[in-house]
Amino acid sequence: MNKLNFTGMLGLLLLALFSGPVAAEVLTINQFQPEVRPGDQMFVNGLSEQAVLGRFGEPVRKVAPVGQPPISRWVYDEFTVYFEYQTALHAVIHRKNPRVTD
Repeated sequence: MNKLNFTGMLGLLLLALFSGPVAAEVLTINQFQPEVRPGDQMFVNGLSEQAVLGRFGEPVRKVAPVGQPPISRWVYDEFTVYFEYQTALHAVIHRKNPRVTD
């Protein structure tokens, strides 16, 4: 019985010691969410590879298809276009180096 009381008292003491307020630093990273709508230059959904070539020219790099269905990508300086077979799915604008703010 005495051992049980000691264990209970020790538990209450530890709970009291470690249940104080907790502080944390908040890290804020600038968000980048461009709005792209049908009709915008970056809207490529459904375009053929030829149409993408006509609109944007040759990419800096073509990444070979992977997976099933095969998904490939064309990397341009400021964005990447993703394809399923020869049809463009979407374009993703490259994020500039995000700055950490205080």
